[in-house]
Amino acid sequence: MKPILKLYRGYANEQELIVMGHVFKPTNRKDYDFLSKNFKNASSIISMFRIKTQLNADVYLTHNNIKIHTKTLIDGYFKFCIPLNQDQYGWVDYEVSIIHDNKEIVSKESYVRPQKGELGIISDIDDTFLVSYTVNPLKKLYNLLFLNVNSRKIYKDVVPHYQALSTAGRSNKGEQNAFFYVSSSEWNLYRFIVRFTEIHELPKAVLLLKDIKTSLTNFIWTGRGGHNHKFEKIKHILEFYPNLKYVLIGDDSQKDPFLYESISKIFPLTVKAIYIRQAGKHKKEKVTLALENLESLNIAVCYFKNSSEALAHSKEIGLIL
Repeated sequence: MKPILKLYRGYANEQELIVMGHVFKPTNRKDYDFLSKNFKNASSIISMFRIKTQLNADVYLTHNNIKIHTKTLIDGYFKFCIPLNQDQYGWVDYEVSIIHDNKEIVSKESYVRPQKGELGIISDIDDTFLVSYTVNPLKKLYNLLFLNVNSRKIYKDVVPHYQALSTAGRSNKGEQNAFFYVSSSEWNLYRFIVRFTEIHELPKAVLLLKDIKTSLTNFIWTGRGGHNHKFEKIKHILEFYPNLKYVLIGDDSQKDPFLYESISKIFPLTVKAIYIRQAGKHKKEKVTLALENLESLNIAVCYFKNSSEALAHSKEIGLIL
């Protein structure tokens, strides 16, 4: 058996390239089967949380005909942050390899280097565009275990809103704004989330997720716990692309409104608009107060139940046509 090399979408600015992934120990378990249903889907999902990571695996990034060497961290995670010296924009392929029994195992992915523009979009996932029932843990667990990726639901009118934001301000066909999905879901669910976005034709984006989990005990609490990692990742994006104006999209089921409020206070010239989905039956008073506070910072806000409201708001303030 061979170790498993998983790569994730990377990103670059004018000076730096960042790509990342995991190395896992050899296993007989099958990878997630997108077509599994009911209990087979549950088994497939659970298998993603029973993986074993490989510490100190040698990893090689091939870039500009040079092999750059690093090793994995204690959780099997690796990350290359290297100077960038090239003129390619858009989505660009990259290649990473590991060595096992003197044989090279190669995997390819892509990173995005956005063409110069004015807008960046950062969106949460669960209950923002993927119906997840975060406020009802048992229902959330049922949906995750027993509904495969083809059966999971997306909120109505999310797709036209996200697609319009992705190309807002772009005159050249094919160019897209920097788009990120930042979530408290773990790296275990990366392939599931990517496939879901592909099925529903959401904008191709970089995913920044929570540290990987490797036990069934942790699986029960998937997507929950502290959200400091989301704050740090969003802060990193705004620092990495400092010349963009940002649209932040989330929901009120957990901490998004307050994370976005804190981010806006640190970057008072950077955040342009904030969209918060109402996940429950009623709007939350604390969320309303937080958004009113953001309006006083000259940030456009929209607390909405249906994505058609968010779409209309974006047109009203001139974000999209």
